[in-house]
Amino acid sequence: MTQNTSSAVMQKRTEAHDSLDDFPTPCWSTRAVMEYVVLRYGRFGLTKLQTVREPCANRGYMVRPLQEYFKHIVASDIFAYDCGDDFEFEIEDYLFPGKMKHAEWTFMNPPFVLAEQFIMRSFETPGWVGTAAIVRTSFLEGSSRYNKLFSVRPPSIVAQHVERVIMTKGIVRDPSKQYWDEVAQKMRRPSTATSYCWLVWLDNASWNGTKMIWIPPCRRQLERPGDYPNG
Repeated sequence: MTQNTSSAVMQKRTEAHDSLDDFPTPCWSTRAVMEYVVLRYGRFGLTKLQTVREPCANRGYMVRPLQEYFKHIVASDIFAYDCGDDFEFEIEDYLFPGKMKHAEWTFMNPPFVLAEQFIMRSFETPGWVGTAAIVRTSFLEGSSRYNKLFSVRPPSIVAQHVERVIMTKGIVRDPSKQYWDEVAQKMRRPSTATSYCWLVWLDNASWNGTKMIWIPPCRRQLERPGDYPNG
């Protein structure tokens, strides 16, 4: 069998501890967790909830689809990315001790080495209703993570993406279009060897333990014009 050595496929998101972990989330994945998890299981009425917090806003690829569901977005990051001017953004270290801003929901693609801390921090949010974090499926493994997070506060729902969510460093690429791979010096279609799931914590879960569900194939239905401005 021939090994696929595409730079996108081989990318393991192995980043230095002080790295910005710049792997933006495709917009369709955020819509998927809203449609298949939050709207079906969360406390989410017929009108939009007031506020959602996005503490890893990056270039706004998660913020923009969230604007379709929430009235107000509190978007921040530790670095001033070029986000445009279609939403409010502030530079902030989410883990820095201090008063948390009010928000019913927190959505995030946390930096891998600090994911447990980011998730646990979200539970301290005044007005908290739920947290949704997209992580590599392998994040579910590990005794240290189990002891620090899952045994203390297990997620209400693990929502596994059936389709691969392609995350590329510094850019969101359209999976249906080829791009020039500088490493291979040829045109390639975006692909990945990494699988992702959403971990969702709900304040109103009516069942004991963790519910496992699958997010069905939905990328094509949930993509919108403008989702891939540079890729």
